[in-house]
Amino acid sequence: MSETTVSDAVNLRYSKLATTSCCLSCGGAVRYSQAQIGEVCVDLGSGRGTDVLRLAEDVGADGYVYGIDISDGMIEKARKRAQQMGIAHAEFIQADLGSLPLDDSTTDLVISNCTINHAENKQQVWNEIFRILKPGGRFVISDIYSTLAVPEQYRTDPEAVAECWAGSVTRDAYVSQLAKAGFQDIEILEESEPYPKGSIEVVSWTIMGHVPSSGSCCSK
Repeated sequence: MSETTVSDAVNLRYSKLATTSCCLSCGGAVRYSQAQIGEVCVDLGSGRGTDVLRLAEDVGADGYVYGIDISDGMIEKARKRAQQMGIAHAEFIQADLGSLPLDDSTTDLVISNCTINHAENKQQVWNEIFRILKPGGRFVISDIYSTLAVPEQYRTDPEAVAECWAGSVTRDAYVSQLAKAGFQDIEILEESEPYPKGSIEVVSWTIMGHVPSSGSCCSK
């Protein structure tokens, strides 16, 4: 039998949670998103589709919203909800966050709630977010960081990563990834006190950043 990967563990965990009433998010990025009529928005780790459907209302029929999630169960649940609500300008796509099926410079806003910490290659995810955003585009991301580097025994445990703690990186590492991707004007909108989660301590935060209006990017 092949070893369980992080993607497998995340898919299994969140597919099981798709039909429950469990709260899945550590933050409220959509509250700070200020999506405008006609904008194109993307929600990474869109889950049951709640934030995508809210953004679809904000951007109106002239806008469009994509929900990206790795979980079969979540994608199925979200598509059913959109169909039931008659929302045609929202689309849910099953994909890995490190390889987004969207064209360069086509998105005004990217949001996400407690999802990027699951990614095995977080730098690639941030590079992809930068790639799909238009010059001047923005992200609003809620996520966690660890107060200390996560011990190897947990960082390489797919189940612990899927539980939304063992995949976290330190604050300095997180900020470094943003800079390397090319983002500017990073703003911390919310930041909690450290709290225990799993076998470590983490901090929840919501941050905003922008692609330079010129579209220039530092080397990745």
